[in-house]
Amino acid sequence: MVMLASFSAVHADVSTFLGGVLNERVLPGVPMAAATVNTDGEGYLYRLFKWLGTTDFGARTGEFLLAGPLRIVVIVVGALVASRFGARVLRSTVAALRSRAPLRVRNSRLEQRAATIGDAAASFWKVVVLVMAALLILGEFGINLGPLLAGAGIAGIAIAFGAQAIIKDYLSGLFILLEDQYGVGDVITIGAATGTVEDLNLRFTRLRSADGTVWFMPNGDIRAVGNQSMEWSRAIVDVLVGYDNDIGAVMAALTEEIGALTSEPLWKDRILETPEVQGVQSMTVEGVGVRIVVKTEPREQWAVARELRGRIAERMRRDGVRGAGRMVLVSSSTLEVGVPPPAPPAPGSTI
Repeated sequence: MVMLASFSAVHADVSTFLGGVLNERVLPGVPMAAATVNTDGEGYLYRLFKWLGTTDFGARTGEFLLAGPLRIVVIVVGALVASRFGARVLRSTVAALRSRAPLRVRNSRLEQRAATIGDAAASFWKVVVLVMAALLILGEFGINLGPLLAGAGIAGIAIAFGAQAIIKDYLSGLFILLEDQYGVGDVITIGAATGTVEDLNLRFTRLRSADGTVWFMPNGDIRAVGNQSMEWSRAIVDVLVGYDNDIGAVMAALTEEIGALTSEPLWKDRILETPEVQGVQSMTVEGVGVRIVVKTEPREQWAVARELRGRIAERMRRDGVRGAGRMVLVSSSTLEVGVPPPAPPAPGSTI
């Protein structure tokens, strides 16, 4: 409403100015106060046609045929220029803000997020400009905008109540982009779905899981999300060996293997820090679990873990390390070092 009133005031000022110019330069002798747009039904176009020598009927006809359509054309052209110029300014502003980000966070995801936010802001600006232009055009046809605006307000409230889920999706999507919770290419977990983000907009998030299933998640329904590829990732490999192995020798062999892995050009750029053999992680009926932790580039943890498992399996085979067993002897007495455990009784014998 404020923009509509401002446009009307500017239009009236321009009309008064043009009328004054006609009175001063074209129609001398006509008072300045009479040079308004609709003084006694005579606008500046009517006065211009009269000055050109047309009849009163011709002047009024020419004003009727040209004044309204000319103002509508001006409104349409102005709306198109304002929408495109404003959209370009908004996109440039978002791009300028993106360029001021630190170098460490400038990546493809930041560019995609900035482009999405810029497009959303530009679309909102275009909608506002087109709505204002439509109201001004309706006013040129003599339609009373008061009841129309009141009815549009009531209809807008009703639509807002009916479309709460959609509004919620758009607001949630906007905050996801602004807070950079995840982006296209990230591997995330939402509820029971885990996959790679293929598309992200204000309305929904599209995931593709490892088996090819595509998940469409409305942004308003996302309550918690786990991002497995933000900034850096971590590969965790657990090696399960039998109790009768030398755990110290096993850990030394694992340290050699991960050292060899990090020295190769194919893998050293994917690994951010020196891998660590943390030691015994678990002791179960199946065996002793030794954990290895490797900090990697985002989305590289799976490839590093696969390569590391293959190398460890081959090394354990070469060293003759026995795997985990299903049976573990539990004795209530202390066994002396070097003394084998007692043999189990023969079948059918009595103790």
